[in-house]
Amino acid sequence: MPNLFFRDVQVSVLSSGSRGNCTYVGDGRAGVLIDCGLSTKQILLRLKEVGLDEAPIDAVLVTHEHSDHAGSCRVLCKRLEKMKGAPVPFFMTPGTAAALKPQMVPSHLKTVDAGKSFRVGHLVVDPFRIPHDTSDPVAFRVGVGERWVGVITDLGRPTTLVSQKLQSLSVAVLEFNHDTDMLLDGPYTWSVKQRIRSSHGHLSNEQAGALLAESVGAKLEHVVLAHLSAENNAPEKALMHASMALAKAGAADRVHVHMAQQDEPLPLISIGVQDW
Repeated sequence: MPNLFFRDVQVSVLSSGSRGNCTYVGDGRAGVLIDCGLSTKQILLRLKEVGLDEAPIDAVLVTHEHSDHAGSCRVLCKRLEKMKGAPVPFFMTPGTAAALKPQMVPSHLKTVDAGKSFRVGHLVVDPFRIPHDTSDPVAFRVGVGERWVGVITDLGRPTTLVSQKLQSLSVAVLEFNHDTDMLLDGPYTWSVKQRIRSSHGHLSNEQAGALLAESVGAKLEHVVLAHLSAENNAPEKALMHASMALAKAGAADRVHVHMAQQDEPLPLISIGVQDW
């Protein structure tokens, strides 16, 4: 008989929004940070707050070069090497690496290509292309056993590829950036409003809800509503669209919805993994 055992995958969105983004995914044996748009001090403090101060960080995955996703690359790289006593790689696409500001470039940078999976220990990392107004942006899936966790933010429109990846996830951190009416009536200049609404900007509640409704997979257990605009969205509006989407997909009774925060981490999300 095969030897069957279980372990938990732990996910914590440490921060999400225009002032900084960072998510931890790991299982106690290996772990990664997806983006590092907070200060190194805040990343470590928030990991400690959710009980992950001793959790392994074996790599940092950077989605694109904007400072709210990559701002602490250089400092965090030095700090992790000092803490671990060994280099910790920062993975990003060649376009992202070339577009980083000089003061953000980490010492241990490794480039990866969208569509080509790689391993961090026993974790499988799958970078896939998304439409955003940066040099070579990606979203990431992280696989542990038969479970996948994905962070999909900073995209201007749903795509077939994004929908396919979303269908595989057990935990989806998905952008619900803005309410269209609030954006149009809000204080931003018209050029900024056009950028946000463009096909390489950010997902509206309506777009994210439609994407979620058509992409709920059989293994989905948790959806985190992420990258909400403080000026152009309201949590209750995002939650309404997410709830409607899950109801349309017939998944409202089995999928838990969480609201990511800018100024504090979400409590840990844990999901069991079965291996043979």
